[in-house]
Amino acid sequence: MRGPDRQRPGAFPDDATRRTFLANERTQLAWWRTGLASIAVGVGVGRVVPALGAGDDHWAYAAVGVGYIAYGVLFVLVGTWRQRQVERAVLASGWRAQERAILLAMTAVGIVLALATAALVVIDA
Repeated sequence: MRGPDRQRPGAFPDDATRRTFLANERTQLAWWRTGLASIAVGVGVGRVVPALGAGDDHWAYAAVGVGYIAYGVLFVLVGTWRQRQVERAVLASGWRAQERAILLAMTAVGIVLALATAALVVIDA
């Protein structure tokens, strides 16, 4: 690499390493966006839908809404944790696969929340 960005040899990692770091950052941001979307869904289910007059039992909507919000926070935390794992692995010239148990747990939570939301829709229909 030539130009003002390179001040001394070895000052910057090679292009492949830089691309890997940037891809890792983009992936972390995707985890965060998913988390923020889940939080927004939680607010919608827990506060907006009941305010529009859906059902008499607002506690069920609030409970599912809190579940989505917790799920969103989990996405932000796991995304940050994962970004740090990959960064350490790349710096050590290695690779770190995603923990399967975390992915399975997050999948299970997402399915439970989706089924709970579907139940609310069916019960209030």
